[in-house]
Amino acid sequence: MPATRRILLDGYPTQVIEHGNELVAGDGRSVAVDEALHLAPCEPSKIICIHLNYRSRVDEFMAKLPAAPTYFQKPISSLCGHGADVVRPEGCEWLNYEGEIAIVIGRTCRNVSPEEAGGYIAGYSVANDYGLHDFRDTDAGSMLRVKGSDTLCPVGPSLVHDWDFRGKAIRTLVNGEVRQEATTDEMQWDMHYLVADLARTITLVPGDIILSGTPANSRTVYPGDVVTVEVEGLGSLTNTIVSGPTAIRDDVGAQPSESEEVLSTAQGGDWEFRGIRPPQKP
Repeated sequence: MPATRRILLDGYPTQVIEHGNELVAGDGRSVAVDEALHLAPCEPSKIICIHLNYRSRVDEFMAKLPAAPTYFQKPISSLCGHGADVVRPEGCEWLNYEGEIAIVIGRTCRNVSPEEAGGYIAGYSVANDYGLHDFRDTDAGSMLRVKGSDTLCPVGPSLVHDWDFRGKAIRTLVNGEVRQEATTDEMQWDMHYLVADLARTITLVPGDIILSGTPANSRTVYPGDVVTVEVEGLGSLTNTIVSGPTAIRDDVGAQPSESEEVLSTAQGGDWEFRGIRPPQKP
């Protein structure tokens, strides 16, 4: 089955099929790939993310993998598509990329084995699990504002329906420079395992997204940076970082902070040993 996308076509969300450099709707209308306004390729009821999965990420933070996966959620309001701006709110400083692979559920899934799980997956897409670590001191447990703020979940551009996740390359580039690079063979728990694990107690429905983890070298990006995640066989997801139009309100709630925990997460697990604090971009 060919890859599909969701775009705004004549102002209406439309599923299209890739035909070379053209995207073709079911009624025959078409648009060039480079001219399309992309939406996320599915409409989830929930977005569930694994904390740690890639060996290089575990080693970077000098941690140990738990006996089984642990998860957090991103609100669906954090979802955006290929080409969208990713907003770093005014007053925040530590926004990090995390290149990932998105698993998209294709049919209602509950209480299945890892061997059965593949039959419940519609396909896969490229994702970027951005983290706003300025709120890590207050939201480290839930990750709600850290990972769930608006625009912090780009997914796309395509939903690839027939893709073998084994041994595939994944990398993240910032302004054309490679920052993350790994293969899916680094994953402790593969895509089928994650679906089966979650479906033991949570009903997964068509369109739901599971983000499967990121390799080492998640680092801070700044307004003006262009971030691209490439996955072998799935394509490239590109977004631009922009500064938010308003500052974080200071008359309510915990404020952005810059503790050792924030810096350690934003700049890598050994930042204190390297003795550096990267300067801000102008």
